[in-house]
Amino acid sequence: MKIFLKTEDEIELMRQANQLVGKTLGELAKHIKPGVTTLQLDRVADEFIRDHGAIPTFKGFPNPYGGPFPASICTSVNEVVVHGVPDEETVLKDGDIISIDCGTLLNGFNGDSCYTFCVGEVSDEVKKLLRVTKESLYKGIENAVAGKHIGDIGSAVQDYCEAEGYGVVRELTGHGIGREMHEDPQVPNYGRRGNGVMLKANMCIAIEPMITMGKRDIYLKPDRWSICTRDGKPAAHFEHTICVRKGKAEILSSFEEVESLEGIIY
Repeated sequence: MKIFLKTEDEIELMRQANQLVGKTLGELAKHIKPGVTTLQLDRVADEFIRDHGAIPTFKGFPNPYGGPFPASICTSVNEVVVHGVPDEETVLKDGDIISIDCGTLLNGFNGDSCYTFCVGEVSDEVKKLLRVTKESLYKGIENAVAGKHIGDIGSAVQDYCEAEGYGVVRELTGHGIGREMHEDPQVPNYGRRGNGVMLKANMCIAIEPMITMGKRDIYLKPDRWSICTRDGKPAAHFEHTICVRKGKAEILSSFEEVESLEGIIY
């Protein structure tokens, strides 16, 4: 396992890449409404990222099960947990939720963040899933401080979500991030306090709870990318890239652009 501690200059470059992801998600929020296809959203993101001098890192990302990822963002609707592929056939409708995972490469460093959006009027039951998942992300971040362990992050997410009766996906995790999109260590959304890699100042990691309304069991769709809940119930996904610090983690990505447009936080 190779864990790279970042210099302050590198952390600043990572902040810039991650702030661009936040701005991209904010731009996408303006377009999310019934009748829009996920491919239309992908085109918006691709143009926005490139116009700001960055590269969408998801495009061409290798797949151990098949060909490279064909799009610039992942668009995961309702029961799709992660890695949904934008296409012309998937048309957003009133009551849907869509998680958009976005990555940028800017000045040699990666940004990575995800937000789950409501489409039109969404049921209170689904809104609660989104609220709890987002809150669990911040519970995890509270534990991402020097001297604690990876297991402290996962335990915080798991305990919070399972107490609400939700499922915590095991097969997919957060990750280290820097010059590469995925670096060591893995950051599971479950675990035991005091277990796993000890966190050190200037480690940069992406924390990303993937939480299901029903059971945590998942399967891979025939497109070899989209991962769905087996019971067909919706799932939510929120992600921040953070820098481990002493006392309190520093969040490098941003939901501010999205939340200012929504006007509310679930």
